[in-house]
Parts: sequence; structure tokens; C-alpha cells
Amino acid sequence: MPQLIPTDLEAARIINAAGTLTRLSGAVVSERVAAAMAAAAQCSFDMWALQAAASQRIAAATGAEAGLVTTGAAAGLTLAAAAAIAGDDIARMQALPRSEGLANEILVPRTHRNGYDRALAAAGARLIDIGTADRQTDAGVRGLEDWEVETAITPATVAILGNASAATEADLPLLAAVAARHRLPLIVDAAAQLPPQANLTAPLAAGATLVVFSGGKAIGGPQASGLLAGRRDLIRSAALQMLDMDVPLRSFVPPAAFFGNHRPTALPRHGIGRGFKASKEAIVGLMVALDDFLARDEASAEADMRSRLERLKDRIAGPAGISIELISGRRPGALPRLAIDFAPAAAVGADDVCRALRRHSPPIHVGEGFVASGRLIIDLIATRPVDDEVLAVGLAAALTRVRNP
Repeated sequence: MPQLIPTDLEAARIINAAGTLTRLSGAVVSERVAAAMAAAAQCSFDMWALQAAASQRIAAATGAEAGLVTTGAAAGLTLAAAAAIAGDDIARMQALPRSEGLANEILVPRTHRNGYDRALAAAGARLIDIGTADRQTDAGVRGLEDWEVETAITPATVAILGNASAATEADLPLLAAVAARHRLPLIVDAAAQLPPQANLTAPLAAGATLVVFSGGKAIGGPQASGLLAGRRDLIRSAALQMLDMDVPLRSFVPPAAFFGNHRPTALPRHGIGRGFKASKEAIVGLMVALDDFLARDEASAEADMRSRLERLKDRIAGPAGISIELISGRRPGALPRLAIDFAPAAAVGADDVCRALRRHSPPIHVGEGFVASGRLIIDLIATRPVDDEVLAVGLAAALTRVRNP
């Protein structure tokens, strides 16, 4: 087989046993997805028509009125905020991210704040913290309450943001109810909440207006891809602010998937989402990956993953002071993982093992989120089965090294 990846780029390849992290290049796409992307690369498309076709697929998969392929979940959040601020107002689209004098506030419960919220601010949104973190910090027993959201709503409020995670999803019905009473969109960040497949429909079924998912994680699409799904008018606004509008109004044929019977009376110029335009390869690849994700037998996928992890565990078990166990995924329905725990008296520590794995050829990366407490996580969702043997050899060698003096 010819060398398709230049040697100097191939040198950056790793074995990723840390999960579908962006910094480690996300999912490994299937041969079917890769072939579809390669075929798309050799074709030309009307990008509005291609996105409209994708919209229908996304709507069917999520229960939304419409959908849009973005360049990732963060791009989806920026476009969602831009849609909430601008709606169908062309002048507002042209102004963003300058939002002085516009209604631009998005309410965010403090327990839902995270480092990705900046994506909304990039559109010109002003994030307003609400509620407290009493329950999460053991300072009290009360969580988010509806009056805290209600009293924060002003004429400047354009949306509410919720985070769909194991720690916060119980708040979503409350946020949805308040948003509905005030006719405000509820934007839900569900970037990494797959699998299970049921989570594709859960946020909108719970009352979300717009929801974002990463396409380059569990769905198995191109790394820089994502889904934005929800109410048609807001998806239309997002599309107008992302797709190329350098066309005379008389020549523009508005796709029904986004516009229904609506006919724009003017078109914006290049909007704030211009830098988030998804490629033809990403759109086609993500739609094929979405088909495969929906067709997947989740019970079989879990059994296969459990079998791979058990074999790996058998290969690396043994060093004194190191325990290895199969653990569940981060949420119900997520794939299982391995946890490697290091006792204080172990011959090697978690940090030592990480350093040794980075020096392996090819380098091996594992989950380091709990390294300070002496735990490493092995997540094989982005590791090809063909690499399991190399991973086992590298881990076994690293786990038996003498602690660095």
C-alpha cells in the first residue's frame, strides 16, 4: 500500500487509549466513513442543498424540526447564540459579534458553567450567572430552583443555557419549563453525551429548543464536525450566518428544510459563522457515521468492548501495589473502561507510567483526569482493535518500570 500520509506527519501518530479527546484527534472513523469522505472530496455540491439534505437526516435522528452540520460542538454553541440574538433580523446578523444595544443575555446556572461557555460569548452573548452551587459544594441541600431563573429574566434575555451531563441533566426539565413560559429558547450543550443512542433525542424531548452534539466523538464522524438541531427558525438563522451568502437574492433558492414557506427579503453578507463552515467531506462523512451509529447494536458494542478490556486486563495484571478493574462509562449507556489504581507503595506511580507511555513508539496516551489521586483510565473507544497488542505491550512495560529516583 502506498505511503498516503507524509512521513513527517505520520510521525505524530499515537495510540489513543484516553477516549475521543479533541487534543488527541477524536474518533477514528470507519473505512465506510473514510471512503464516503474520499468520494465527496472528488465531487462538487451546492452546499445549501447538501446541508438541507443533512438537515432532514439530523431531524429524523434527533426529533428536531431541522438540523445543521457544524465544525464541532463549540461552533454549534456559537451559532446557537448568534441565532438567539439575531433571529431573522439581517441587520443584527451583520452587527454580530458587536451586540451593544441589542438583547444579548443568556442565563447560565452556575452549576452548568464550564470552559466551553466562551463559545457563546464569541457570538456577542453576555452570560449571566444564576443560582448557587450550594449542593455541589456541600454548603446546603438545595439545588437550582425555578424562581432563581425567573427573577433573572429581563427584556435583554434571549436564551437560557443548560448542560446535559450526569451532574446537571436533572435541571433540564426545570429550565425547559421556565424557558417555555417566557418563550425563550433553551440551548443544551450535549457535546459528549453519546452513547447511548437514546441521548440523541433526549434533550429535545425534555424541552430543549436547540441542542449541540460533537460529531467527532462517539458518533464516529470527522474530528471537526458537529450537529446543531432544533427549532427550524433558529436553525435557519444559524445557517444564514454560516453558509456563503455571496449570491443575488433573485438567484437564491431557499431550501424548504430551513425556510419552509418563508422567503427572505434580504440576505446577510458573510456572517459570524463564516469560519465555521463545514466541508463537503465533513457533511457526507458525518451523515454516514450517523447512519452507522443509529444502526449499531449497543448491547453487542458493549460486549465487544468488555471483551477487549478483559483481554487487556489479563495482559497487564500482576505488578504489586497496582490494581486493575473494569469500570462503567461516565454515564448510563456509555461504554465500559479500565481503571488502573496505584497504591502509595507501588514500585511505579501514575505519573511515571504516563511518562513511560509517552516515550513508547508510537506514543501511548491514557486518561489522566485522576492522575493526582493515583488513577489512570483506559478508554478504547478511539483505539483500533489492531492496536490492542501494541497497547498491551506498552502498558505492561510501563507498569513494571522502577520508580524514577
